[in-house]
Amino acid sequence: MSIKPFEKRIWLSSPTMHGEEQKYTDEAIKTNWVSTVGENINEVEKRIAAKIGRKFAAGLSCGTAALHMAVKLCGEKLYGRPAPGHGALEGKKVFCSDMTFAATVNPVVYEGGEPVFIDTEYETWNMNPAALSKAFELYPETRLVVLAHLYGTPAKIDGIVKICKEHGALLIEDAAESLGASYKGAQTGTFGDVSAISFNGNKIITGSSGGMLLTDLREDCEKVKKWSTQSREAAPWYQHEELGYNYRMSNIIAGVVRGQIPYLEEHIAQKKAIYERYKKGFSGLPLSMNPFDAEISEPNFWLSCAIIDKNALCRTETYALKTRYTKEKGKTCPAHILDALSAINAEGRPIWKPMHLQPIYSRAPFVAACGSGREITDACVEKSVFYDVGADIFKRGLCLPSDNKMTPEEQSVIIEAIKECF
Repeated sequence: MSIKPFEKRIWLSSPTMHGEEQKYTDEAIKTNWVSTVGENINEVEKRIAAKIGRKFAAGLSCGTAALHMAVKLCGEKLYGRPAPGHGALEGKKVFCSDMTFAATVNPVVYEGGEPVFIDTEYETWNMNPAALSKAFELYPETRLVVLAHLYGTPAKIDGIVKICKEHGALLIEDAAESLGASYKGAQTGTFGDVSAISFNGNKIITGSSGGMLLTDLREDCEKVKKWSTQSREAAPWYQHEELGYNYRMSNIIAGVVRGQIPYLEEHIAQKKAIYERYKKGFSGLPLSMNPFDAEISEPNFWLSCAIIDKNALCRTETYALKTRYTKEKGKTCPAHILDALSAINAEGRPIWKPMHLQPIYSRAPFVAACGSGREITDACVEKSVFYDVGADIFKRGLCLPSDNKMTPEEQSVIIEAIKECF
């Protein structure tokens, strides 16, 4: 069966504006408050902190800036202010989520740290607490963990927080993808010693860019605001006693975010409906949706993803940054499905490639639940412990069109296109 392409492209996840964003940005322009101070910034910091359940928030230029400030803040708490020209984590190991976007990890390197990548688990596609425990056995001197909640699904956060406390480690929670998601009734972004969120253009609510650092300590929030405005001291002249950054959120961006905040729950409901339509539509096919434990967590369903059963995966090989696959009856692969989506003018994407498989981090340590290194050990096989789960999910998974402006009828066409791949 030939499926006619959509006239208008179906996006993975694009911004959805409602009109109030224009009101707040227009007011900022009308009153000439277009820089990094103004009512929009003040209101957004207050409202986001209250919505998530943190005491203080610092509006920043992007989620990566928020993560960088979080890493710097925790690094200085642990090891003191570094010497000029050195990062706060110079020579220190930091345990990081392996299956995530590079922005989760890069700030560790900005501050001179050495990432140690912690393998994923199948139940939520997030950091495996058992692998984190093993990492502390292997590197007991480590005192910082950076955790990401993948695709809006909360990690097994209870276990991770418990392990961090047992080892005297600080936890940075990258909730960039999970704003509005909850675990045992508490919002993601409340579990870390410091947390970060993003308002990038494809997120659940957006400012076109922008991010926020969240904390329960006023002095930490004020320090981050100072650092993010070039660390200017309270003097009538420009005086700087420590390294600063141009990271503060603008009042224009904050105006867009301010107009988006009332629609967070609406966007989540729309994304959840998309997820459930995919799940129902794929019934009987050898693939499943990105998982979560409905008894203890409620994702924000930012992106709907699918993973193909191992026995339904067609043969693939990767070369020169491309994937070649062999079509087989009853079998498919992510590249095949993505080509089928592209043919009907719909956007899908591969799953995040695990960080330990990225060329830039190819020398960084990687820890699975049964040990470290990059080869399957006899112990893993004997104990039936899955090794390199992230690599397996990357091989078999993909992100599906999840735009909340996609109609049920359009989604039905996408589901049929995927069915044809089998």
